[in-house]
Amino acid sequence: MSKVQNPKPGPLFRKGKRVSLRVITKDCVPKYLEWFNDREVTKYLTTIYPMSEQEEIEWVEGMPKRKPTDVVFAIWTNEGRFIGNLGLHKINFIDGTAVTGAVIGEKDCWGKGYGTEAKMLLLDWAFNVLNLRKINSHVLGFNGRSKRYSEKCGYKVEAVLKAQRFRDGKYADEVIMSVFKADWLPLWEKFRETSL
Repeated sequence: MSKVQNPKPGPLFRKGKRVSLRVITKDCVPKYLEWFNDREVTKYLTTIYPMSEQEEIEWVEGMPKRKPTDVVFAIWTNEGRFIGNLGLHKINFIDGTAVTGAVIGEKDCWGKGYGTEAKMLLLDWAFNVLNLRKINSHVLGFNGRSKRYSEKCGYKVEAVLKAQRFRDGKYADEVIMSVFKADWLPLWEKFRETSL
């Protein structure tokens, strides 16, 4: 359980059975400082430098300027707990592609299915609203949880970049995974029956 108090939730964007995607607000910054300065969390991310309060405030305040190519949401449990972030990055409307990135910062929420549900809600928006056709994700080779939850959302391994990222004193593979809208739609129909 986190030491930092839960922030006030931002406006609701999408809601599933267990989690919601909400707009990020500056109230989220104390949680970010806890998560993004925790080595157990950041070893799975691209972030490697310590984060200051000012940097996090600037990141949150700069989000509107990054649209329409970069959109990030807060992941909340429907019991009212802020547990992570999920983003759609490098949105390319010509190619119909984007890249997803996620973090569940609350470690006691790891491996409980929250990320899978949140990603399915995000993919619904990406495929059925933005009309994208393919979404990619980059996963560190040792991050089995991320690989498994991506596979549950229809992603398949497309490439492996050998010894690409340096973590904990050694090089790790970077796995590029992707999901096409046509392959995802049957999973979405099943998801809608059980999780909405």
